[in-house]
Amino acid sequence: MKANTPALSLADRSWLRYFTFIALYFAEGLPMGILFIGIPAWMAMNNKTVAEISAFDVACALPWTFKFFVAPLMDRYTFLPMGRKRPWVIICQLGLFASLMVMAMVKDPLNHLSLLVAGGFLVSVFGAAQDAATDGLAVDTIPPDEQARANAFMGGARMIGSSFALALSTWLLERYNFTVSTGTIGIMVGLITWVPILIREQPGEKQLPWSAGAASRFTQENQINSWRAMYRSLYMAFRLKNSFLLALLLLLSQGAYNYFEKLLPIFAVKVTGWTHIQYSNAFAMADLTGGIAGILLGGWLIERFGSKRMIYLYFFFIAAQTLVLSFVTVYWKTTPFVYSYIVIYRWVNAFAKIGVFAIAMQCCSKKVSASQFTFYMTIGAVGSMIGAALISPAKNGFDWSTCFIFFAAMMLLCAVVLRGLNIKKLEDQISALAEPEEHAYLEV
Repeated sequence: MKANTPALSLADRSWLRYFTFIALYFAEGLPMGILFIGIPAWMAMNNKTVAEISAFDVACALPWTFKFFVAPLMDRYTFLPMGRKRPWVIICQLGLFASLMVMAMVKDPLNHLSLLVAGGFLVSVFGAAQDAATDGLAVDTIPPDEQARANAFMGGARMIGSSFALALSTWLLERYNFTVSTGTIGIMVGLITWVPILIREQPGEKQLPWSAGAASRFTQENQINSWRAMYRSLYMAFRLKNSFLLALLLLLSQGAYNYFEKLLPIFAVKVTGWTHIQYSNAFAMADLTGGIAGILLGGWLIERFGSKRMIYLYFFFIAAQTLVLSFVTVYWKTTPFVYSYIVIYRWVNAFAKIGVFAIAMQCCSKKVSASQFTFYMTIGAVGSMIGAALISPAKNGFDWSTCFIFFAAMMLLCAVVLRGLNIKKLEDQISALAEPEEHAYLEV
């Protein structure tokens, strides 16, 4: 096979970009389904305490807060003959596969919780790193006119991967054992690793370290070879008013979503009378169908009607839907009503996230792609933690209807922030950062 085979270059083939990122984000979703939903539910069914389940949850969530420290390393150091981000994607995919196989070897995990917690932490380390590397590769290789559709494919694939892993691992866990369940998910991640191995970022690059090829002009021009230059680029990007508004939008929206989605299972169990398994199944079905809908419609709607217009619509729809929920208390114990609400909410939520993430990707500099996009995602993660922290004071001080109204108000606040965000101006300013002589003249 020739080193410059155009059919295997992400830079030259849109279908290959879509296929690659669907595969990588599907792989990212696989461990998320078992770590954040499947295993905690299994522990609960086996009478583990809230403290024990919480310890596992914290161990799995903690590495995702460290992404911003990993991403600059990926921007600063790489093996350019194989591309700027592809070497990191391959390394992280292999690490994710290996960590899942190591976790699968834990014997009798319910009676060796320290090993189970350590395994969850290790898998999340590589899962978070894989996410940062894949995000950077996406920013580097997806052109602006494809970003909305690509984000729809990526977000949908991750939701489908998570739902698929949740259903498959739960079935395998009940029919066989923990080793078979976790090991099967690990093997699937390992098979998907062939995708980044067999493609190239740019024509003429090495497929493997020992293959023929050389660094492309694009990667050489966009690579930053000093920490000072990197942090200067990041500082120049984030000192812009619209960058701040975009970060604020991510903080508020992700915080609002996590606040509400941590309330929903408590509401479903304590008010509607569902079991934990019923809620998990409903959430998995909502994510599966929402992921498919996101792939088929999410990107197209943004391309057809514009990102701001559609995100406005999503925010207002979620707010209106939640206000209806807060007032129709007579239907709270009706399973079909609550089930329908969760499915519709997750659909619209998926579309809204696709739109906001597409804006974040659109407004990233290719010179610091992994660091800048990861920073936006880290801000969102901080918002998620704040949202979770609001649950206790809200629920202890107010009734269910008021708690839901708070969420609707958060969605309306997100719409206000979105109104002040000038996406085109921010995109132009970020593009200008590629020209050093223009740095001093950027309008803040």
